[in-house]
Amino acid sequence: MAGISGYDRGRLWTIGITNDPKRRRKEHEQDDKDTKHWHDWEADSVSVARDVERHFKNKGVDGGLGGDSDDTKPVYVYIF
Repeated sequence: MAGISGYDRGRLWTIGITNDPKRRRKEHEQDDKDTKHWHDWEADSVSVARDVERHFKNKGVDGGLGGDSDDTKPVYVYIF
């Protein structure tokens, strides 16, 4: 598929950050997104989570920057 004009592997994935991965997954499912391959990890800090998110966004992975995070709660990076 890499040889197909306009094909972008990064767009097959979505990345984001959240304080509540279960709630966020449900929201994506309600938007008719396939979360079958969902994975999430607790980040060491909001800053680390934002850096990871930014790195993958710069590689072409789908998702918004900044996400749903609160410095007073654990923050998670998710991808699906």
